[in-house]
Amino acid sequence: MDNLKLAELLFPHITKTTEYYEEKYPPRNLPEGARVTRIAPSPTGYLHIGALYGAVTDERTAHLTNGVFYLRIEDTDSKREVSGAADLFITMFEKYGMKFDEGAVSGGDKGDYGPYRQSERTEIYQTFAKQLIAEGKAYPCFCTDTEIEKIRNEQEAAGENPGYYGKWAVWRDAEIEKVEQALAEKKPFVVRLRSTGDPSKRVKLTDAIKGDLEFPQNNQDFVILKSDGTPPYHFAHAIDDHLMRTTHVVRGEEWLATLPWHVELFAALGFKRPVFCHTANIMKLDNGSKRKISKRKDPEADVAMFLREGYPQSALIEYVLTLLNSNFEDWRRANPTADKNEFPFSFKKMGVSGPLFDFEKLYDICKDVVSRMDAETVYENVVAWTAEYDPEFNAVLTKDPQYAKDILSIGRGGSKPRKDFGLWKEVREYMGFFYNELFAPEYCFPENLAKEDIIAVLEKYPSVFDENDDQQQWFEKLKTVASSIGFAADTKEYKKNPDAFKGHVGDIAMMLRVALTGKQVSPDTFAVIRILGKDEMTNRLKKCIDSIKG
Repeated sequence: MDNLKLAELLFPHITKTTEYYEEKYPPRNLPEGARVTRIAPSPTGYLHIGALYGAVTDERTAHLTNGVFYLRIEDTDSKREVSGAADLFITMFEKYGMKFDEGAVSGGDKGDYGPYRQSERTEIYQTFAKQLIAEGKAYPCFCTDTEIEKIRNEQEAAGENPGYYGKWAVWRDAEIEKVEQALAEKKPFVVRLRSTGDPSKRVKLTDAIKGDLEFPQNNQDFVILKSDGTPPYHFAHAIDDHLMRTTHVVRGEEWLATLPWHVELFAALGFKRPVFCHTANIMKLDNGSKRKISKRKDPEADVAMFLREGYPQSALIEYVLTLLNSNFEDWRRANPTADKNEFPFSFKKMGVSGPLFDFEKLYDICKDVVSRMDAETVYENVVAWTAEYDPEFNAVLTKDPQYAKDILSIGRGGSKPRKDFGLWKEVREYMGFFYNELFAPEYCFPENLAKEDIIAVLEKYPSVFDENDDQQQWFEKLKTVASSIGFAADTKEYKKNPDAFKGHVGDIAMMLRVALTGKQVSPDTFAVIRILGKDEMTNRLKKCIDSIKG
């Protein structure tokens, strides 16, 4: 077989050489030890939580080594591609703070190693395929789907492993005249790698996460170019990761099955193999059993769900770090106010079994993260979320930004900040009562409080209120009100002799809280009164009295 002639016969339109691309995309000038990583989603649907999980792994390992983190869109599967999905991925990654040094961006590319969309790199793939054919390492296959199915049936009947290899690879050693005839008849063809592997022999490599791996050599003549001239994942990723000078390939453990193909591909192409890093799949408990999170069944599979529900983006990233590195939670406890990017992320701390997704733990982290934010940051986040998901509340919030920030300042700062909410969608319930247009009180007082006592307190309180009082002075006046209607001014005194009193000063504070906020759980009552102001406070107490009296 004249392999050079065959290569020209199949790809006469390819005039560039592999050397051209090696020169166009030279090794990167980076510090020693710097890692180059990529996240490379296929635009076949929404952004999966597993993709974000992988992206955090890529981003941390690149930036902690002063390397490069880039985004590549693997869009060669036109049949499965969902319109707009690529732009959605770019937008979602931006919302979750994934800082790409280069790659696909809205409306184009950023960086010197593009194009970063595989659909725009067809000529590159065909150039390398042509080179493999010229070297006798690949060949065209004109088998139809029916013929492939027939081969598979014969293999099953004979108890052989399925696939295109050995004697079943009917076009492997076809004469060039047969190829020319097929081309003349305009028969479609794929290009297959001419495997030199022997399944009786083993391949050994070290995965950065899984550790030492060993598996049989590949002997399948798998497809490297489809009949439309585009590559499947296996061929495209090998060329792209080489030319983009990727040092570490992070991907899900579902790709372990085809690792023998990729090892052989890198060898056939003469490329240095990157470090493979196979992450464990995120799992969930389902009726007591662990299973992989499902795109079809589980809402948490879709990263957009977390945005809709108001999970703070930074909190979800922090939670992902707890899934990735077993020591992150200890680090966070020791460094409660540190930027999460200061955490010394490491492949060595990644588990080989799938971590469980736990909504309760995520929510706790959300509350912790939000509690560490200042009022300005909380306000900006809530405004951004409500603009898209709750326009009515957004209009209320943005009418007087400073008033909203004053409310959000309650209980912030200090060593033990309040943790009143964890999701942006909960903020309306938390602070809505401050706005008359949203105030819908239920006036559900504790059952131990008599109506006549509540009315007495609400009628008396405005007369003792002084807006210049500090919190201690304010509380002393509550004690005075308590004593005047037969309640203990001190809770300890009440506990010593409960039969001597109707209740204690804490009950007085509860009466005010329910009257002013419409609920028994709310921010600090003293802070609420200061923000509402004397006039609004008095007005609300009167409305509550009228409601009780009926």
